[in-house]
Amino acid sequence: MSDITTKTYRKLALRVGNDGFSFAVTDTLSRRVTAFERVDFPASAAIGSPEKTEGHYWDAFVRHPELVRPYDEVVVLHDNPLNTFVPEPLFDEEAAAGYLQYGTRVFASDTFAHDLLQPQGMVNVYIPYAHINNYLLDQFESFDYRHSASVLVPRLLDLSRNDYSRQVFAHFSEAVVEIVVVQNGQLLFYNVFDFVSPEDFLYYLLFAAEQLSLNPEEFPLRLLGDVTDASPLFSIAYRYVRNVSLLETSALSDLTGVDAAGARRHFIVFQA
Repeated sequence: MSDITTKTYRKLALRVGNDGFSFAVTDTLSRRVTAFERVDFPASAAIGSPEKTEGHYWDAFVRHPELVRPYDEVVVLHDNPLNTFVPEPLFDEEAAAGYLQYGTRVFASDTFAHDLLQPQGMVNVYIPYAHINNYLLDQFESFDYRHSASVLVPRLLDLSRNDYSRQVFAHFSEAVVEIVVVQNGQLLFYNVFDFVSPEDFLYYLLFAAEQLSLNPEEFPLRLLGDVTDASPLFSIAYRYVRNVSLLETSALSDLTGVDAAGARRHFIVFQA
């Protein structure tokens, strides 16, 4: 543990995937974001070997000196759809593969991890990127890692406390949307969908609404992530859901140095 003479008062958050990563550096005294960037790898990287992925990370770390400076805290968020939420009383660490096998292909070589979410009383069970963790272990003295949804979902649950209406959130990342439905601090629905067109997103949204008996004329839909009010994703949602808006993030963070659009687009890495 660092003592006061070696503390940097800097925190690094990384949201990692096979196709690239984003990072944010925060001054922990002033709560100011001092550096932020999204690094995209070539399209072939997402389907390449772990060794090639590590090579892309190595190149990126060479090009971004912020990533190799000393930090008091390093947080790594694994961004993938290989996860599921389990009520804490039903969780058994030895049965991790069993929780995932109905929605994810599970292999004997997979590594499993879990995040205990308190006070929500849930456990997020997931498959981390072991090869990315191995690379980062060579770069940092230590770091904490968890799943990106272990940041997203609790923050959205916080927004719903003392509100007994059911609220729907759609978080966009590239060609992926996470649909989250919450009510008074309780998670009612969470799923991840790949999409190509805005119509794909609309289909998944209305399908989830139908499963939960939600009326598009009534439920509020809040959009965040890689979306703006000029986006076709916003436009198609606005045509079919009466109450649509971009998520207001100002009440969720005391960070400075990033504008509202950036805080919304890169919500997860700034909330880590």
